[in-house]
Amino acid sequence: MDRELAGVFPEESEIPAAFRPAAPTKFRDYLADGEIRIWRGSSLPVLSPISLRRGERLERVRLGSYPALTSRESLRILEAAGRAFGQGRGEWPALSIGRRAAAFEKFLGRIAAKKKEICRTLMWEIAKPYAELEDEFERTVDFLGQVLDAARARERASAKLRRDKGIVGVVRDEPLGVARCLGPYNYPLFETMSLVGPALIMGNTVVVKPPRFGVLFFRHFLEDLRDCFPAGAVNVVFGDGPTVVEPLMKSGRVDILAFIGTSRTANHLMGLHPHKNRLQAVLGLGAKNAAVILADADIEVAVKESLLGALAFNGQRCAALKIFFVHERIAADYLGALKKGVERIRVGMPWMKGVRTTPLADAERVAYLDGLVLDARRRGARILNDKGGAHAGSLFRPTLLYPVNRLMRVFHEEQFGPVLPVVPFGRIEEPLDFLRCSPYGQQLSVFGRDQSGLRPILEAARTQVARINVNAKCQRGPDIFPFTGRKDSAKGDFSRAGILDLVSARSVIAARETARGESLIRSLKP
Repeated sequence: MDRELAGVFPEESEIPAAFRPAAPTKFRDYLADGEIRIWRGSSLPVLSPISLRRGERLERVRLGSYPALTSRESLRILEAAGRAFGQGRGEWPALSIGRRAAAFEKFLGRIAAKKKEICRTLMWEIAKPYAELEDEFERTVDFLGQVLDAARARERASAKLRRDKGIVGVVRDEPLGVARCLGPYNYPLFETMSLVGPALIMGNTVVVKPPRFGVLFFRHFLEDLRDCFPAGAVNVVFGDGPTVVEPLMKSGRVDILAFIGTSRTANHLMGLHPHKNRLQAVLGLGAKNAAVILADADIEVAVKESLLGALAFNGQRCAALKIFFVHERIAADYLGALKKGVERIRVGMPWMKGVRTTPLADAERVAYLDGLVLDARRRGARILNDKGGAHAGSLFRPTLLYPVNRLMRVFHEEQFGPVLPVVPFGRIEEPLDFLRCSPYGQQLSVFGRDQSGLRPILEAARTQVARINVNAKCQRGPDIFPFTGRKDSAKGDFSRAGILDLVSARSVIAARETARGESLIRSLKP
């Protein structure tokens, strides 16, 4: 443990009063079939990644506990969601999109009043900078509002008659059934609700399991979910993933798997389903997004975007930049500027202004990152930045590694942390070969000025990744663009309009284009 870095963790008296942790919460509630029920069985502990200094040692803050439901309760919740769907004739799916949207707007209005307490709870659960959590909250509300607008526009479009070749008809969006929604710990609010919201708005019923880090904040939602939606439309299950998720998949009664996590877990869960051809999978998975810095790149721009892309929330983002290919002609200048930038990154606690590196949400990730760095050093890489590689508790300093090659684990593995591996190249085929061989295919960033230099990599990368960013970091937004991936990075488009297609099905009512046929179609329109 690095003693200097350990000193970054506070004593309890050093925490500003507005951000001090509340007393540990023994959270017993869960939401099933329109009721908030009390769990009297065993529970799972919640420890913050933030530690307090107790003399010479660090002690993680205990935040409380949450219900460890069993497979029995989980299956009962699934049955409630199935009854609420009622083969598409239940109260919630039978409503128009407009009335569903109104219910969801009521829910958003109620949680808006809880912004401060939700952000504070999440800050202690995943150690994301408080200012970023406020942005995540606003982004969640804004994104869901855009989804509501897109759904209403689809409903208006469905009211229009379509005519062709003597046939008249209408096309409508119909729900699929029961959606199992599992979000990730790096964006537990935004990513979880960006799955739940669209599934609900399109008339599906939902069973939600919060992520293992970022779970206590969901207690702020239970009453609002109960009050704003019909019984069984939204259900929240807590517990160990294999215990409460796997039985649901094995039952074959899950119609939509909406999941953000690793491809290994996604393949495992889908493999449990007995009717894989019926299962609609909405998957946001891993990524090893590369940055390619060409010989004519604007180094100032490339370094600025590299730092933003690699180190926002400690690099714990699927869209983070995770490997850097720099042309050998400008490698020295790029690395010199990047080193200075990395060393200026402020390390601290998430309530501090201007902090960029905070404790890792998953404290066990520190040992993994340390292993990646040690492996790279054994194979010839150097740590370029002062104090790089130091760690204490759940803190891991940003670490700039160079030169990295394909024999090193960090060249291939998604580090999901503040490690910046830089690979020198002389021929453009070298980074292109990485793109072709990588199991991931989410995004790419390319830095250069001359079109003739940019064109070859843009043309080659179009078939390997879903988005190419020119002189800019990889990112999700804006939501007018598709957000998806190829290979093992995603299945489906998570943009505001694209995700609605993933959680609904089109149905057609058509007749011959006669007076009687058209009259019947008009009478059957929603």
